[in-house]
Amino acid sequence: MKLVDEAEIEVIAGNGGNGCVGFRREKFIPLGGPDGGDGGNGGSVWLVADENLNTLVDFRHERIFRAQRGENGMGRQMYGKGGEDRIITVPVGTVVTNVETDEVIGDLTRHGDRLLVARGGKGGLGNMHFKSSVNRAPRQATPGEAGEHRTLRLELKLLADVGLLGFPNAGKSTFIRAVSAATPKVADYPFTTLYPNLGVVSVEAHRSFVIADIPGLIEGAADGAGLGAQFLRHLQRTRLLLHLVDISPMEGGVEGVSPVEQVRAIERELGKHDPELLAKPRWLVLNKADLMFEDEARAAAAQIVAELGWEQPWFLVSALGREGTWPIMLEVMTFLDRLRIAEAEAEDDAAR
Repeated sequence: MKLVDEAEIEVIAGNGGNGCVGFRREKFIPLGGPDGGDGGNGGSVWLVADENLNTLVDFRHERIFRAQRGENGMGRQMYGKGGEDRIITVPVGTVVTNVETDEVIGDLTRHGDRLLVARGGKGGLGNMHFKSSVNRAPRQATPGEAGEHRTLRLELKLLADVGLLGFPNAGKSTFIRAVSAATPKVADYPFTTLYPNLGVVSVEAHRSFVIADIPGLIEGAADGAGLGAQFLRHLQRTRLLLHLVDISPMEGGVEGVSPVEQVRAIERELGKHDPELLAKPRWLVLNKADLMFEDEARAAAAQIVAELGWEQPWFLVSALGREGTWPIMLEVMTFLDRLRIAEAEAEDDAAR
């Protein structure tokens, strides 16, 4: 199923039940007094993260979600029954935004996370609360409060450890096929990847990570050009970016753009969309070495790295032939392990 990563829904919490005006009427008790009960509280609307979901497609068909109204209070000091809450399950990684205020309400990043998005109205008071020494037969009660009503925007940000980025046809889909069991579409024309693909790279038992193949970016992507702009958000949660570049000299590289300019163009788009993306660790993967003689490929790679002034790790690979891809995965796993150990130590220090 193709990924649907954005949806807009309406959530309506239940209204509170009305308070009751009632009086006790029993044989031999002529002055029973007020006994009207309170109304029940309205049900609330909750979002719950579920790791078994990976798309927001269900919200394309059902957009309005209502919680149950609270029951009215009754005589004999009987309270109305509270309305049932409405539980909405969403994929892990869903960001919830209030459309009216553009405020981020919450971010569901773990399985079982719960987020209250619309609070139910409080039940009204019955007339038993208004009796006093000067008002022994009150005929007043309060209505239930209205439940909250919101329009929400749901955005799914993939929870991947590693993100692949690059120009269309740089070989990202072929790369993720080479290192994982993911099977994205591969073809010899641009924009064959129309939605993000996830793959799990298993280095050994109990040592694995998730890698995401993001649709190709082009110049102006941050401003809406091409297909990759709407998926740039998926790179924000990644810990490491692998920047794939086609080093093939044919027609000056991808769509006539030199490999160096490809890298610079992507860097500009990352900076426009979110400067923090540009600050993430990013390794350069020079792909399609199989299209050149070995010496030529190494010389071309060295020239590209020199022109870029590249200081982070870089690799020369052939994703199609799976040459040089697995050593990268081993280094990525080592990098992620070190990162997790450092984060655990920081948490321990903060807890002390």
